[in-house]
Amino acid sequence: MSPSKRKSRVPAIPIEAVPSAAGYRMPAEWERHDATWLAWPHYGGDWPGKFEPIPWVYTELIRHLAKHERVELIVNDAKSARQARRVLARADALSSNIRFHHWATNRVWLRDSGCIFLTHAKPGLARPDRPLGSAEGERGRPSPHEPLALKFRFNAWAKYSNWRYDEQIGSLMAKAAQVQELRPFAVGERIVLEGGSIDVNGAGTILTTEECLLSKVQQRNPHMARAHYEKAFADYLGAPHTIWLGRGIHGDDTHGHVDDLTRFVSRHTVVTMVEHNSKDENHAPLRANLRRLQSARDQDGKPLTVVELPMPQPVVFEGRRLPASYANFYIANEVVLAPVFNRPNDRIALNTLAELFPSRQIIPIYSGDLIWGLGAMHCMTQQQPA
Repeated sequence: MSPSKRKSRVPAIPIEAVPSAAGYRMPAEWERHDATWLAWPHYGGDWPGKFEPIPWVYTELIRHLAKHERVELIVNDAKSARQARRVLARADALSSNIRFHHWATNRVWLRDSGCIFLTHAKPGLARPDRPLGSAEGERGRPSPHEPLALKFRFNAWAKYSNWRYDEQIGSLMAKAAQVQELRPFAVGERIVLEGGSIDVNGAGTILTTEECLLSKVQQRNPHMARAHYEKAFADYLGAPHTIWLGRGIHGDDTHGHVDDLTRFVSRHTVVTMVEHNSKDENHAPLRANLRRLQSARDQDGKPLTVVELPMPQPVVFEGRRLPASYANFYIANEVVLAPVFNRPNDRIALNTLAELFPSRQIIPIYSGDLIWGLGAMHCMTQQQPA
């Protein structure tokens, strides 16, 4: 039976519950996964005039992921399912490790529309004074080992109108995974938050940007200020220490997602994008972010180890500068999927990632076509931790 058709055994939990008080946290991406969630591409409007190669890019992702973890693949309808199976079979990538879910979606960026899975920080050590119970007060309480799924609101980056199917995807994912769903609130209203706007080290520190969360442009949460976000990160993600960066890269339609800028690669180390050409429009904002990181401290009060990674030489299509960035890699079990753009700095990026992840295979995925959709590996994926 498809997991999406199984009845969830775990009751819903109340709005008032604070996951971190019960020992829950958002794990780092490099921690063990049960699965990676993907949605098969079907909306040509994301890649106008360039949609044809996109399914083949997905095929390469799935080929490598399915060797190391389960792939939960969302297909928009029966037609998408047939196409996905046909393309995967032609490329010898159709695997028993792929599970199909027939759910309608607007677009494929599951990093932002999907739920965020939490795990227990220290199994067996949940604090009994603030247990997570059910909304209906049922007798059964979740084991400290039970994961949770945070279902933030999604409104297409406060920019696009086609999001109503995608707003439901996080709940469907949680139900299919048979985990409790929790909808985060702040100041009496549900929180809008995309997974690409944050990055965690799993040990209490989170990265985000002022441009994305505090700007009035594409404003997600008019009711929230800096302090409200920091409290939400502490309460819901188990990350009481926030490092705020400034602006994102040019061409990013999300208005400042951090997963194009800076990523944790260990509890104490980040890799951050830099632009050495002083005339490039990314030079100043990336230099400012670098300075913030160099003066930042981690959850233990220690300076971060900051590894600089040069931006790819500009990727331009139809006169538009695209948000190509090597920071949009995805860390899976045993592998790192890395976007490359047929630019000279590709080799530097791959060598740097190989040094940072010596126990994982670095797999380059050509993303010159994919980035026309304004996203890459990390934007497309959502991990389900073990």
